[in-house]
Amino acid sequence: MIVEWIRFFLTALFLLTALVCFTMAVIGANRFGYVLNRMHAAGIGDSLGLLCVLLAAVISDGLNMDSLKLLLLIFFMWFTSPVSSHFLSQIEYYTNPHLYRNTDRKFEDPSSHRPDGSAD
Repeated sequence: MIVEWIRFFLTALFLLTALVCFTMAVIGANRFGYVLNRMHAAGIGDSLGLLCVLLAAVISDGLNMDSLKLLLLIFFMWFTSPVSSHFLSQIEYYTNPHLYRNTDRKFEDPSSHRPDGSAD
């Protein structure tokens, strides 16, 4: 009986933590103005929120074969989410001709931020 209550409270704690993570990711994605900042906020919130939701499901379900599948899903999501964010940031880097306007680097030539070295 007491073990069920502990599992319930741990599940609720992880779900509330996931709710906070997802809420912060949405707020960050809406407040930031630059696309790479938005993507960073969404990626961090997504990774941590999914971890908490899936851990809550593992705790709630107990130790069985479904829990192993959920743990493998956590492993898969933690490797694929950063890779997809990296690819999206590379697309922004290679296609945005005005990237230097959104960065705060001093004493550098703005044309050095373009991969091909061309200016505006």
